[in-house]
Amino acid sequence: MIVPDTIWQPDVSMTGKSKYKALAQAIRDGIASGDLAVGSKLPTVRDLAYRVGVTPGTVARAYGLLTDEGRLIAEVGRGTYVSGHTRKPQTLEPPLVHLVDESTADFRSSRVPDVGQGLLIDDALIRLGQSHRRRHINYPTPITDIEAREAVVNWIGPVRTGALDAHHVVLGNGAQNCVILSLQAELHGAHPVILTEELAYAGVRHAARLLRAQVVGIAMDNEGIIPAALAEAYRTHGGQVLLTSPEVHSPTATKTSYARKKEIAALAERFGLTIIEDDCHCIAPTEVPAYRAILPKQSYFVSSLTKGVSGALRFGYSVAPVNRFKELRQVAQSSFHGISQPMLDVCADLLTSGDAGRVRDKVVAHTAARVRQAVNRLGGWDVRWREDAPFLWLQLPPGWRASSFALACERKGISVRPADEFVLSDQRAPNAVRLAVTTCVSEERYLQALEDMNTLLANPTPTLEN
Repeated sequence: MIVPDTIWQPDVSMTGKSKYKALAQAIRDGIASGDLAVGSKLPTVRDLAYRVGVTPGTVARAYGLLTDEGRLIAEVGRGTYVSGHTRKPQTLEPPLVHLVDESTADFRSSRVPDVGQGLLIDDALIRLGQSHRRRHINYPTPITDIEAREAVVNWIGPVRTGALDAHHVVLGNGAQNCVILSLQAELHGAHPVILTEELAYAGVRHAARLLRAQVVGIAMDNEGIIPAALAEAYRTHGGQVLLTSPEVHSPTATKTSYARKKEIAALAERFGLTIIEDDCHCIAPTEVPAYRAILPKQSYFVSSLTKGVSGALRFGYSVAPVNRFKELRQVAQSSFHGISQPMLDVCADLLTSGDAGRVRDKVVAHTAARVRQAVNRLGGWDVRWREDAPFLWLQLPPGWRASSFALACERKGISVRPADEFVLSDQRAPNAVRLAVTTCVSEERYLQALEDMNTLLANPTPTLEN
């Protein structure tokens, strides 16, 4: 075992490296060579700092880095030891995307209904193949993706995001990817903080974990984020980004009014807080201005074709704040160079030909019909819904808990998403479930599943006993 007066001495070369990184590498080398065996105790921070000729802060930072990597274990009151592992095991959350199982009425994830877009995409691919443009060999560039970005500008329209040009648009692989890119462009420091709704789509937690950021939930009412709660959270926790879904909030289907948006934008401007508006669940066109139209220098607008046209088209976009598009584009290029050129050309064709708009209109109509069917059968319960939102928020009646209701539904061949899958850490989940109405089953199976859920809701105790 290594004790503070051990003869082990790290061979630290500071050439071309930060001191703490050089020291961390020396310790890694000691572990790899066997000089530091598993279970060995390292010198104290002050002792090693004296030996190597650096500050105690440098040693503490090196120890902290290796502890994060899982190579060292720090035990309060006992010291720092070699762990024998390179990474701590992580508890994995349920995946964001589920395989489609036609035998189950899957109300977990909102999917795009089949309204014939597959054939339209095939036609676009044929047109693309016949165009002989000969640009499907080299990397995509801001020159070769300009048509797709211009098509996105026209798709968004002149009102939604304020003054907009194609150079403000950065393309990504779906809305989730664009949210992560936008966060990467804005988050900084050792302990970044993301503010968001107290109930949030699971992708928010996935993104925060990937970027090693803390997520702080903000209390909501029937218009979304409460301004006073946002101010209090910022004063308590700080924060660099407010990540929010004000138009169609998942899971509650809440819509934030324009007046409320202006209140929140005023707070963000006062605090120097960047807003990232995730609009991915908004499938119907709307004229309500986004945060970027209200606070153009501090707001991103993110959306995609996934929910309204096709989930197979991993095509999303982030509209950067004024004068911030270069930084966002640099993040995207550093991450994946750019969207594949065939995908750019297919999506540009769908948008400019009008096919994407026609598909969206059919998706909106199909969603509205499914919502009406659900409300006709479940409307006697405490359910929040909108015809332009692809899910309902069902508050469970006395006698049910979300977990037991989900289990009872599963026995009936129905999958639902309990509220605890949308709750941030250390917060209490409401007794509710989210029901995505665009589940991939026949209309007959869909209606039967709604009837089964209605029966379950009315008979909690007998169902549980069975």
